[in-house]
This record gives sequence, structure tokens and C-alpha cells, in this order.
Amino acid sequence: MASSSLSFAFLSPPSPLPSPFNNNNCTYVGAPICSFLFPVALRAPICHFRKRSSPSLFCSASLSEMDSTSGQGLYPLHRCKTLHVVRHAQGFHNVAGEIDPKAYLSYDLLDASLTPVGWEQVDNLRKHVHATGLSKGIELVITSPLTRTMQTAAGVFGGDGYTDAIDVLPLMVANTGNSERPAISSLNCPPFLAVELCREHLGVHPCDKRRSITEYKLLFPAFDFSLIESDEDVLWKADVRETNEEVAARGMKFMEWLWTRKEKEIAIVSHSGFLFHTLDQFGNDSHPSVKSEISTHFANCELRSMVFVDKGMLGSDPSRTNYPGKVPRGADLPSDIAEKHPKHANRS
Repeated sequence: MASSSLSFAFLSPPSPLPSPFNNNNCTYVGAPICSFLFPVALRAPICHFRKRSSPSLFCSASLSEMDSTSGQGLYPLHRCKTLHVVRHAQGFHNVAGEIDPKAYLSYDLLDASLTPVGWEQVDNLRKHVHATGLSKGIELVITSPLTRTMQTAAGVFGGDGYTDAIDVLPLMVANTGNSERPAISSLNCPPFLAVELCREHLGVHPCDKRRSITEYKLLFPAFDFSLIESDEDVLWKADVRETNEEVAARGMKFMEWLWTRKEKEIAIVSHSGFLFHTLDQFGNDSHPSVKSEISTHFANCELRSMVFVDKGMLGSDPSRTNYPGKVPRGADLPSDIAEKHPKHANRS
């Protein structure tokens, strides 16, 4: 497998800029992953400004020379994706498990849905997403195929109330999961795609077992389930729970898969364990505050925005915004080059 390099940068209010990091030990199926995180302003570094005897700009294929506490950088926009990562809102399993962890073993919580408090959290995040204008830029919503994540995704990123007279499928039908919530329209919102790779820990806990895709298509008619191969849940095992390391490896596979998508701004709705063990692979050589930020468990219905950077060639789509220049063609030799190489000065 060809080597690849994936990186992150947080989108957050301006703050002192810790440097990116180099993590050559993070691998998945033999592919070395070099990753970094840093608060906003810059998309992601590859060209870095550093203080030497005289100020200079240098470009490096390796991040190993970079200072671990400060740094700035530039990276081509078409090799980046903006990710808006969300943990699902409060589910009935969260409430029961906080009272008694043994509740996670109960089949009464099979594929747990959102609580009334969870729906309040969804409504509040939806208001935030629209107030900030974030909803206008999202091209795709990816979600784990469990009821609580799909409810959260539809409620936060879906259209307005659904009307039967409209000739379009609803994202979610009324009263899904006994929620007493109205149907949600699929009008004026991005496509929704269910992906098994971003599910919670597999096995043992019935709350993390999904229903059949046939059932889900009735509840979430406008969701795209085409990437899920089996109607029944063949991944969840009653007596074997996925290890943290296995979840992390699956998470890295998911992150690499994102580069097969053409969309540049994507919302992802997943689970606490999956998000923690996946994102914890990043930031090990970054500023401690950045590592702490990326490694902290998500609260219910928390959203974090990040820039996902491809430093290899996985995301080598052509730029949508670059312009080649020299149209019409003409002489354009830079003056500093002309002074050093006079013989080139007369060439166009």
C-alpha cells in the first residue's frame, strides 16, 4: 500500500498558535499516518516560517524539524476537507448507564433512541448551526447507522417540518423511536449517508447493536444506506466486544475513506467511544493544550469543527479555485530572476 499522510487542524476562535506535529508511529494496515492539530487561522502547515539568523520561509516534506510549541504554515486548499464532528445527543442508554453501568448489558436498550433531553440538545445545536451559517456550507452528512445518531443528524442538519403534500421523502418519519417528534423534511439540506465504519464499539452492549436496514429505511426514508452490505447486523457479537485498539484502527480506516469522497465540507455524527479512540491518534506531538482538546471525550450533542489535511496524494482532486494565469500568454519573468539570469529576460 502506498504511504499516505493525513492531518487535522481545529477550527476555533483565534488563539496563540501551537505548532503542528509529526506522528510517524500512527499506522493503519501498514500505511504511515503523519498528523497534526492546531487552532484556527491557518488551514494546515507544510510551508513554515521560522526564526533563523535571518527570517526565511522554508518548505519541508517532514515535520520533524518543526518547533513543538510554535509554528505557522500554508497548505493547498484543495488538499483539505472541513469536518464538523458531532457526538449524538443523549440516549436512554446514557441515562440508564450513568445510574448503573450494568444497564448497558440490557436488551431493553437495544439500539437506544434519544431521550426528551436529547431532543432538546438537538434543537439547541440546530439553532447554533443555523445561527453561525455553518449549515449553508455542508455538502454531505455522514452518520453511524444507529437510531440515536440518525435522529441527531436529521434533527440538526435536516430540513424543516415535513408536509405530506410535498413530493419528496422525509428524512425521518414522525414518532421515530417513540419520540413524539414530527417528521423531518429532506428538502433544502445535504444528502445523508449511513456508514458502518463510524459505529460505536461493536459487541456485548445491546445499545450498540443496530436494527435491520429494512427497518431503518421505513424510519429514515431519505437516508442513503447503499454502502451497508448486510441487512442484518453481522458486525455486532453478543460475547465479544471490540477492543479500543480495534476501534482506533477502524477509525483510521474511516478517515482514509473520507478522501474517496469529493465533498470538501462534511458533517459526521458518531459516538463517544469511536470519536475518542479515533481522534486520540492525532496530536501526540502537538502543544499539550491541543492534545488535551482533541483527546477529550465529546459531550452529548457537542460539535467540533476541524480541517482535515491530506499531505500525501489521497485527496489529489484538482483545485476548484486555482487559476493558471498567463491568459493571454505574455512575458512574466520575475524581476529577481531576470537580474540573476539576464539571458532569460527576453523569453516569454
